[in-house]
Amino acid sequence: MLRRFALILCCFGLGGAAPADRAVDVALVLAVDVSSSVDEARFRLQQSGYAAAFRSPMVQAALLGGTEHAVSIAYVQWAGAGSQHLVLAWTRIDSEAGARALADRIEASERLDEGSTSISGAITFARALLDVSPYPAGRRIIDVSGDGSNNSGRMAHLARDEAVAAGITVNGLPILAVEPELDRYYRDNVIGGPGAFLVPAKSFETFATAITDKLVREVAAVPGG
Repeated sequence: MLRRFALILCCFGLGGAAPADRAVDVALVLAVDVSSSVDEARFRLQQSGYAAAFRSPMVQAALLGGTEHAVSIAYVQWAGAGSQHLVLAWTRIDSEAGARALADRIEASERLDEGSTSISGAITFARALLDVSPYPAGRRIIDVSGDGSNNSGRMAHLARDEAVAAGITVNGLPILAVEPELDRYYRDNVIGGPGAFLVPAKSFETFATAITDKLVREVAAVPGG
C-alpha cells in the first residue's frame, strides 16, 4: 500500500496533474534494465538509444499520428525484485518539441540501481504506474528491454499474465549480447496481450536502431492488429 501511494505521489508530483480529458492514443511505460550485467558503457548505450529514438522524425511522426495526436510516456529503471525506480513520471507528448525535450531528460538521467534481474518486478511496477496514469489512453503498453532472463522474484509469466488480464499489452526488446536465446525466453514468458511483439537487438550497439523500429511499430499499431 505504501509503495502504491508513493507511485501516486511520483506520478502526480513529478509529472504534474493533468485534466482528465487530456486523452492520449497510447500510455507507454518504458522499463529499462539496469541489472549488474549492464555495465556503465552498456547503460549509456541504452540511454542514448532511447534519446536518439525520440529525436527521430520517424518516431515523432508515429507519436503524433493517432486520433488524439498525443501519447504519454513514463520511464522506469529496474533490476532485482525490490529495485524499480520511476525516473521520469508520466509526460504527455503532443509535439515534436515535446519529444525532443523528453529525449534530453532521458539522456540527462542518472543510473539509480543495479543488482539481479526481475522482469516480473518490472512488469508489476509498470502495471501499477499505468493504473495511476493521469492521461486516459486508448491503449496501455509496457515495453520491457533487458539483457537477461528473470532470476529474482516470482516467475515472469505470472506478472505478464496479470498485466494482460488487466487489458495491458507487454512488448519486449531483448538484447542478445549476454544470452543469445533471450528472444525465445521473452516470446514465451514476457510478451503478451493484443498485438504483442518483440524486437531483438543483437547487441547494445544496435539498441538505438531496434528501439526506433519498435517505438514506431508500438505507437502506430492498430489494436488487435
